[in-house]
Amino acid sequence: MGFDLHFGLTVHDYDPTEFRNSIIAHSALAKLFDIPIVLTTSFETGPNGPLPKEITQMYPDAPLIKRNGEVDAWDNPDFRKAVEATGKSQIILAGITTDVCTEYLALSLREAGYTVFANTEASGTFSKRLADDANRRMEDAGVILMGMFSVAMDLMRDWRNTPGSLEVLPFLDQYLPAYGYVARAHEGAVQNGTLAPGEDGL
Repeated sequence: MGFDLHFGLTVHDYDPTEFRNSIIAHSALAKLFDIPIVLTTSFETGPNGPLPKEITQMYPDAPLIKRNGEVDAWDNPDFRKAVEATGKSQIILAGITTDVCTEYLALSLREAGYTVFANTEASGTFSKRLADDANRRMEDAGVILMGMFSVAMDLMRDWRNTPGSLEVLPFLDQYLPAYGYVARAHEGAVQNGTLAPGEDGL
């Protein structure tokens, strides 16, 4: 899993609260499914800034490649080595901005023969139009565009697996409340054990 997010870059195609939740959820997926993760920044001592501390604290021992200025992470030899060291041929990535950090890396990885999944919910940019253009270019190059829920379900594959229902439902309750509330409602119905008038047969 690749991560190229900068605290100093602003996102305008997502609500800030929603986007913050999305990038932390993206990070947490690697821990949930025990996936190797490579973190990277570009020119973090300048206006781009560092990675959010919630991410670096989540992975204190993960490779963190501080690029001196390369815009495309794949142009950095240390980043390439870190990715190659994972031994993985499928890469899930996200970045700020969608049309630079995510797109450039995704296209380079595709050129290098990797299967690439871009988490569009954890990638943001300055406008929806820029995001749409970048997503179209990535899709044309064979990058698979997904959201956090579909990434999680693709990694899990079956609720009976491990990680499965026991591990994934608490994750979804934390990072995808719309699904968490469904699970909570089911829990309440089972524990309560009664139907209100009019619910039978709905």
